Amino acid sequence: MRTSTAILALPALATAQQIPLLDQVKGFFSKASASISSAIPSAPSSIPVPNPVAAGAAKIADLHVQRLTLDNHQNLLKPGAATASPGLEEWMVYITGGNKTCHGMCERPEIVWNESVPLIAASSAPPHLAMLDCETDGVLCHAWALSPPTLMHIFLPQPLADQSTPATTVRSISFNRTTVTAPELAAIHLQEKYKETTPYEGIWHPFDGPLAKNGLAIPVGYAIWGFSKIPSWAFMIGVSFLSRNIM
Repeated sequence: MRTSTAILALPALATAQQIPLLDQVKGFFSKASASISSAIPSAPSSIPVPNPVAAGAAKIADLHVQRLTLDNHQNLLKPGAATASPGLEEWMVYITGGNKTCHGMCERPEIVWNESVPLIAASSAPPHLAMLDCETDGVLCHAWALSPPTLMHIFLPQPLADQSTPATTVRSISFNRTTVTAPELAAIHLQEKYKETTPYEGIWHPFDGPLAKNGLAIPVGYAIWGFSKIPSWAFMIGVSFLSRNIM
């Protein structure tokens, strides 16, 4: 009877011993997990996350937008170009800049412009698109009196039967660089919002102005660009010497 009682008591004793053992095992794994977690450095929260939409828009813009420079502007923006359709050839030229020419305020509008390019290119009769960077082509910007960020809308006419060239319609369209949106820029073409801006017909007209007609636009652009490179202190010293000589 004593032996059978002891045998019956063995399962209960084993169960009683397994409970603290299980707790010990759980405690060991909990400590081990905590040690591993503390050993692995947490991912820094300051890692910049790239914007896939802006990056994709920039890639599409590179495919559709031509770079307008001092070297190619005469061949690119030429009335009656080989790519022109009968009538008027529509162009949209985005004017941008960098830290010196735009004081760092052109980054956001340029992103918005890139986002508007797919909308414009998807229209039934898309215009030709170009970009002019006043940071690298300041001479051309000064020759046309353009300051970034601006959008220049152009209608280039093809020569008539008598080889005479009608007037070129140029509009310089300004916008709010802090609130402008891609649909707003696209609407300039899609909804013909350019008609809300009066065409420019002044001295700085890049095709029909007196400077352009007499071949003086680019030389004047070089002169203004050169003056802009002179430090203000050097200019003041020159004025001081000149005034003393006159006195």
